[in-house]
Amino acid sequence: MSRVCFVTGRMRSRGCHIVRKGQSKKSGGIGTHVVKRTKRLFKPNLQRISIILPSGQIKRVWVSAKAIKAGLVEKAVAF
Repeated sequence: MSRVCFVTGRMRSRGCHIVRKGQSKKSGGIGTHVVKRTKRLFKPNLQRISIILPSGQIKRVWVSAKAIKAGLVEKAVAF
């Protein structure tokens, strides 16, 4: 099973790590230029927690930290 947020559906996304070289125009140069672009992945901050579903069932799922902070899920208290 892939790591996807149970509540928001957030998953990893693709992007680039951009390397720039040169002196900025503000500092008196001719400006910065893109030298290299390397592919990379942006991963969400997923936490594996036990939550209480609306049906009352307790389930252990992956939830993003953003959803936990926003109060979109109710954590199950361990006894």
